[in-house]
Amino acid sequence: MERLHKILAQAGLGSRRKCEDLITSGRVTIDGKRITKLGQMADPTKGSIYFDGEPIKRQKKIYYLLNKPRGFVCTNVEGSRDPRAIDLLSNIEQRIYTVGRLDKESEGLIIITNDGELANLLSHPRYGIEKTYMVEVKGRVTDESILVLKRGIWISEGKATPARVKVVYRKHKHSILELVLREGKNREIRRILAQIDHPVVSLKRIKIGPLKLNQSLKIGKYSRLSKVEVESLYSLAVHS
Repeated sequence: MERLHKILAQAGLGSRRKCEDLITSGRVTIDGKRITKLGQMADPTKGSIYFDGEPIKRQKKIYYLLNKPRGFVCTNVEGSRDPRAIDLLSNIEQRIYTVGRLDKESEGLIIITNDGELANLLSHPRYGIEKTYMVEVKGRVTDESILVLKRGIWISEGKATPARVKVVYRKHKHSILELVLREGKNREIRRILAQIDHPVVSLKRIKIGPLKLNQSLKIGKYSRLSKVEVESLYSLAVHS
């Protein structure tokens, strides 16, 4: 017997948190009975578990690392007006989704999988998986501005404090910063840099935990993660 939201996540319907929402919205049935409360236990090898009227089945877990281009959005919504990051992957039979998000104008590394357990571990703030970004901004960033960033900047969701901030390059008209986040809020980097009068020109995620962007992974291309790489992500989350 396993918790229902875990079974749904293993069937590729999303992270555990998303699967909880699917349950509470009444879209899941077991043996014809609609389930709306969390905590339900079920045997995935017995009984009939349906989502939106279709039987679910466990999928082979797959893991890819995508170098997302600008202009693509991280969503599974059908009929999106913008091209989707998941559509850059071809010949994938499983239902896949991005782990976390990069906004439309940002580029760089994003994990695409059908493993809801890993998605939860990498996305949940409690685990604090580090993500590293290279950011070009307008203007010369001063040491005082760096100190302000390190102390944290208040946005609507609370205080946003990068784990680390490093100046890579700075001139009068523009600067390049390396920022490390452990807990990413919506468009956090763009918002906090705008508050110190250094709007973002370009933003690229170059690292997720132990996974680094290398020259062989061109913009718009993807590669399958090895077993060792997947295990390293699980290990990092568990010991964070």
